[in-house]
Amino acid sequence: MIKLRVATDTDAATILAFIQALAEYEREPDVVRTDEATLRSQLQSSAPPFECLIAEDRGSAIGFALFFHTYSTWRGRRGIWLEDLFVLPEARGRGAGKALLARVAAIAHARGCARLEWSVLDWNTPALDFYRALGAVPMDEWTTHRVTDDALVKLAALDVSANR
Repeated sequence: MIKLRVATDTDAATILAFIQALAEYEREPDVVRTDEATLRSQLQSSAPPFECLIAEDRGSAIGFALFFHTYSTWRGRRGIWLEDLFVLPEARGRGAGKALLARVAAIAHARGCARLEWSVLDWNTPALDFYRALGAVPMDEWTTHRVTDDALVKLAALDVSANR
């Protein structure tokens, strides 16, 4: 039987293991830069940057959902961004993914959020099919952009003021 619980700072190692397993699944095993101490510290802070649910089956952690709030200017309300939803391959098909997504949706609804959003890699057909079966609508007209590392530093250095 699948049980869900809110992650605490004592789950930092488990969360990191799920993050690393997800990175491996998404063919980016060397991209993870966080560590257990960082996750623990963030979960202990007075305003954690994320929330996390852990799915367990017979006392073993088998998956997680990591999310945080966003804001919709058009709707004038908060939303939730689901950063990661992952279930161990050997535990798939037992309902953990659906339970995690449903719980995050329930949290969003209870908090008056306007929407729940996430990204899926375009080659991840099992995930795309899973989300569509649950009523998710792909937003193909939107393209995600990202600036990281050296490009972020370079962009920040532009800091052009309108008063110049």
